[in-house]
Amino acid sequence: MPSLIPVTTTHLGEHLPLLDLLPDGNLVSWIRAGEGIVGWGVHATTTVSGPHRFEDARKWWSAQLESFAITNSVHGNGTGPILFTSFSFSPDDASVLIIPQVIVGKKAGKSWITWIGSAPQPVLNENPPALTPNSIVWNIDNAADTAWKSRVSTAVNRIQSGELEKVVLARELTGRSAHKIEVRSILGKLSVEYPSTWCFAVDGLVGATPELLLRLSRKMVTSRVLAGTISKTGNDERDLALAASLARSSKDLEEHEYAVRSVADALEPFCTSTNVPESPFVLHLANVMHLATDVTGALAEKLTHVDAFTILEQLHPSAAVCGTPREKAADLISEIESLSRGRYAGPVGWIDAAGDGELGIALRCGQINEDSIRIFAGCGIVAGSDPIKELAESQAKLVPMRSALT
Repeated sequence: MPSLIPVTTTHLGEHLPLLDLLPDGNLVSWIRAGEGIVGWGVHATTTVSGPHRFEDARKWWSAQLESFAITNSVHGNGTGPILFTSFSFSPDDASVLIIPQVIVGKKAGKSWITWIGSAPQPVLNENPPALTPNSIVWNIDNAADTAWKSRVSTAVNRIQSGELEKVVLARELTGRSAHKIEVRSILGKLSVEYPSTWCFAVDGLVGATPELLLRLSRKMVTSRVLAGTISKTGNDERDLALAASLARSSKDLEEHEYAVRSVADALEPFCTSTNVPESPFVLHLANVMHLATDVTGALAEKLTHVDAFTILEQLHPSAAVCGTPREKAADLISEIESLSRGRYAGPVGWIDAAGDGELGIALRCGQINEDSIRIFAGCGIVAGSDPIKELAESQAKLVPMRSALT
């Protein structure tokens, strides 16, 4: 029988900025307001695809855990060995699973480090390599904008005919750099400009999502639902008026209700109780405002084998990234969207050895391939959607990644 691999977790006395610890290459990140988890190096990695990809991911993670001898003097959610995951939107595309060699976490004033192997505790780098600014030349295509508005019109017609209630249509923008694109630079800019979002990086997918699909911690479940968007002007008084109009907008409230209902319905079978606020709040980001609702629940004690993988399989894809009804919306996306989403709009984040974790929806993000990048934006289309306004909304949603790549 092969010997077990040591995995050690211990407290860190210092509280260094997490992003400053990251080296170039093979890095992963999940940070919000300076707290979270980062990692580097690859102990093990694999891909899964197909309709059973969440179950296949669980089996692979469980097999890896069986090979570990874990010593954890910190304990708690997010400590010990961590699986970083980036699942595809569609089961046809590949999802990526990574177990970092070294993990550093920070939460509520507590910092810790985890490393895999028998080597001594890694020495943290307090002097990170200098960042190389990214300078992207974007492929601006007015014909693509026109084609996307046409697809929105098609979707509206199908919705108004009674075929479905809502569909989310995505679009992409591609760009190229003169050199290899620097992930750390993107994360640094996003974390400063959008501190209330979750800044993530997994295998070249990097972004700042405002939407928490699932937090599972000690049998408590949380999901933050966003749907309904309006751009900010930068004028505080004007933006307050716009926020009020967003909160009253029948079109946006309808779109939001579909998304909240899909999440609440997915969580209900697992929970003894769920809390769904009667009305959303307005979440203010640097460039846009969203209608937002935090859905929470307590897992039923009798369900002993429910973990993050189990709930993700039911949650994804929610109406916030697919539509309502789910199957009809997915079919329409396949028919008219004309792009491969890859891991855009899929679950992204981390899962620990207990099966707890934090995973967002991979929004406001881009997929890097050496010196090129695809960035994405999506809009929820309902019966009252206007193609011109939806195009403007999609352009606003592209701003975080475009500005982080300058």
